This record gives sequence, C-alpha cells and structure tokens, in this order.
Amino acid sequence: MIALTKALHIAALSIWCAGLIALPVILQFYGRSAKVHDQAGFAEFRLLSHRAYTGVITPAAIVAISAGTALIFMEGLRTPWLMAKLGTVAGMVLIHAWMGYLIGKTGEGAGRYRVPTPLPAMVLALALMGVTLWLVLAKPDLAPLADHLPDWLLQPRGRELAPALVPI
Repeated sequence: MIALTKALHIAALSIWCAGLIALPVILQFYGRSAKVHDQAGFAEFRLLSHRAYTGVITPAAIVAISAGTALIFMEGLRTPWLMAKLGTVAGMVLIHAWMGYLIGKTGEGAGRYRVPTPLPAMVLALALMGVTLWLVLAKPDLAPLADHLPDWLLQPRGRELAPALVPI
C-alpha cells in the first residue's frame, strides 16, 4: 500500500511541478502578447490557462498533497527534514495560488489586464522544487538547527484553540 501511495504521490507531484513551470511561461509569453487583445486570441488564452489550472494542475496538487499527507501517517514520520520539506511545499502552494489569482485577473480583464511578469515566481518555484527534492533524497540531519529555535516554538503553550478554529 505504501508503494502505491508513493507512486501516486510522485506522479501527481510531477504533474503539479510541471504546471508550476508551464503556467508562468504561458502567462508571460502568451498572456502578454498582442494576440490576447482580439476576441479569438483572448478566448484561446483564457481556455488554455483556465483549463490547465483548474482541470489539470490544481487536481494534481490536491492529489500530491493528499498522498504525501497519507504517507506521513502511514510511515509515522516526524523528523526535522520533513518539517523543512513541508515548509518548501507551503511555498509551492503559495506560488500555485498566485498563479490562480493571475489567471483569474486575466479572465476578468477580457484582454485589457496587463499581467505582471510571473517569471520570478517560476524561478522561486524551481528553487523550492530543488530544495524539496534535496530534502527528500538526502534526508539531512537538521536536528542541530532545531536546537537554535526559541523555546516557545518547541513546547506546547498549554492553551486551548479558539472556538472559531475548532472544526467540530
């Protein structure tokens, strides 16, 4: 079961990471071209970007994160390198959300919205993917770094969650 979950996680993660590279390229070179200023060009760009984001890349991200979470529980992992990896994945999620925001803004602008350059997001996504891959493959001992964290981050505070944060 673990092997199947890992295979699903890796396959979905590959699609998600490819999308985090492809979306900025689409937005930069197609979304900023003169073609999007006429109706046919805008409709083609909108269909390509929206369907790729909502139909392929976001479902792949959800499957990758769900399978990764399942693997954490199946293998009982609680190591510092995993916590660092979750931080890099959170950065990838933020880039993913920003790409969705830009795609939404282009759809609302009907070709008039000038897309800010998304290439820095692609560079940051590539860096996060590289660090994530290194953390997973090298599994470095980050325990000495955890010793430098302040005490309030390492101990429970002894407080209840706010009622608004309790799901049930």
